[in-house]
Amino acid sequence: MQAGKIRIGSRGSPLALAQANEVKQRLIAAHGLDDAAVEILTFKTTGDRIQDRSLAEAGGKGLFTKEIEEALLAGQIDLAVHSMKDMPTELPDGLVIAAMLPREDVRDAFMSVRYGSIEELPSGAVVGSSSLRRQAQVRRLRPDLKVIEFRGNVETRLRKLEQGVADATFLACAGLKRLGRADRITRIMSAEEMLPAVAQGAIGVEIRRDDAATTQLVTAINHEPTFICVATERAFLARLEGSCRTPIAGLAELNDGIVTFRGLILTPDGRRFHETQRQGPVTEALSLGDDAGRELKAIAGPEFFR
Repeated sequence: MQAGKIRIGSRGSPLALAQANEVKQRLIAAHGLDDAAVEILTFKTTGDRIQDRSLAEAGGKGLFTKEIEEALLAGQIDLAVHSMKDMPTELPDGLVIAAMLPREDVRDAFMSVRYGSIEELPSGAVVGSSSLRRQAQVRRLRPDLKVIEFRGNVETRLRKLEQGVADATFLACAGLKRLGRADRITRIMSAEEMLPAVAQGAIGVEIRRDDAATTQLVTAINHEPTFICVATERAFLARLEGSCRTPIAGLAELNDGIVTFRGLILTPDGRRFHETQRQGPVTEALSLGDDAGRELKAIAGPEFFR
């Protein structure tokens, strides 16, 4: 056990703080710590500052992690808490994901104050989303809808819906549940209808690779099934060299030692897509994700990812 306060780095949004507090409480419970022994330090990231354009235009993944990782490398914090779907597949030298919490609901939520489902939306209705993956899947399901950029945290997006900026939006069930806002969900989309983002619903704990004390600390709260499934999905993403610029979806599930993986890539307009599935023993989890990525990359060709 390390001496002194354990310093957790997090973004300052309500959802990020809810996730950081979950890590804090699990560390306290696992090691019998006092509440004062663990503190949360907040950071404003590049992604938080950019509000005038889409994240894809701004450079994709890493926008919500850069400043926190710099603080981690500088020794200002001992560990960082991230939404795993925000994490690039390549981490900065010297850093590693050492633990993941039990995964929340992986599915997407359809949200509307006027309509009960995506099927009920009239032709020409406006759907707001900042996710290229959701935008592409909406266009695939309903090419007659108008899809617009929709930035902001959960509360901001819910307020925009009430103001009529859009007729509907989609948010991760996981974030809504962690914020106690699951009552605002109009309808949950099955993974068959809308395949989730890679690592959706997973919270990761990032530490310095050479920090033995913090490694021991966070290993105690690691949820191995979540770690395996998310690692499988990230292997798929890494093989595709996926960023925020390419609509990519992937979901791994682990049951009785068998990993089932589904992967999907789409063009932003949703008109072209390729999907695949793999199943195998947990010992081959990473190679399943990597192999699925190889297949889709070969089928789609290089122009698909431009």
